[in-house]
Amino acid sequence: MNRTVSFFLVSFCTFFLITLHVSANDKPSPYEEIYPEIGYKSVEEAVDDFEQHFNKKLKLPLRVPPISFTHHFGRFSDLKYEGNDAFEVKFINDQLSENHFKIDIRPLKYKLPLREKYVVNTFKLKNGNAATYITISGFNVLVFERDNLQYMLSIDKRVSNKVTPETLVDIANSIDY
Repeated sequence: MNRTVSFFLVSFCTFFLITLHVSANDKPSPYEEIYPEIGYKSVEEAVDDFEQHFNKKLKLPLRVPPISFTHHFGRFSDLKYEGNDAFEVKFINDQLSENHFKIDIRPLKYKLPLREKYVVNTFKLKNGNAATYITISGFNVLVFERDNLQYMLSIDKRVSNKVTPETLVDIANSIDY
């Protein structure tokens, strides 16, 4: 009986120590590892991929929202079947998950339709084009067209007090440099 209790105690302690060791070393992977695993790369490389695929220059906004970001990644998705080619840039903060800004760009022939029930407002950009402000799935989004492309600027709703619709319009207008 004493051996059984001793064996049980040793087994329990070993299990506890292994669990403690695994938990201490079980840190989430840094964004520098996670994002490349799902196809993201530097913004410059993703822009090159887009430009080579479509044989046209891609214009990005010069401005970003006035919140802090620790990382930015780009990805061009050429899914080998028509309709899903898209470019995206993510700006994220590994300390503040609400600091999340995304730019999606796709050719107009593959543009995403806007559902009227999500439309909050419309704005006029410097170039005369209309921009539609929508709110959907935890994000506020400014959608507009230029150079036969659909642009979508998305910001996490949790920072809507810092990044207003007018801020997104200013970012959209910064493409005209």
